[in-house]
Amino acid sequence: MRQGSGGRTAAIRFRAAGGFLLVAHLLLVGWITLRPLDVPWVSAANLRPLAGIKADLALGGLQAARRLGEAVLLLAPLGVLLPLAGGRLVVSPWGSLVRTVAAGALLSLGIELLQTGVPGQVVDIDSLLLNTLGVAVAHVAVVPCARAWLCRRTDPAHVTALLREEASQGSTPTIPRVGIAP
Repeated sequence: MRQGSGGRTAAIRFRAAGGFLLVAHLLLVGWITLRPLDVPWVSAANLRPLAGIKADLALGGLQAARRLGEAVLLLAPLGVLLPLAGGRLVVSPWGSLVRTVAAGALLSLGIELLQTGVPGQVVDIDSLLLNTLGVAVAHVAVVPCARAWLCRRTDPAHVTALLREEASQGSTPTIPRVGIAP
């Protein structure tokens, strides 16, 4: 075993665990949001931003907190699982946040669009907003601290090598010019 390969093995394990947990969470979210519901009536789709949140707040404190909390927490684990599955230790914090939030928003949009064909499920733009907020909050709360902890725990030479690999991707390949015969 080469010196420093333990860090690579740990990174592979983190990636595999992140990928497995990500798939498990997405299956659970799919089951929760895309299963048909047997209900006597269905409310109209909410396409006005913040209208559903205002209606939930009008219900009272505990009921509003439960409804809004469910929407925020549904996709919140993606804020941690997506970077974990990506497995990059040295990355721009803002870039990581933007990529993760964009992926969470697109996934939430996909779920909302798929719900249009599921009996008993209703499209709600506020769910999209709250799900995306949950992804962002979870990412900001956990990922920077976890990356800093892993960087302190990892061999400094390994982190320096990772930084060099990220910064220098090598020269751009060129195609040699070949003259055209007359």
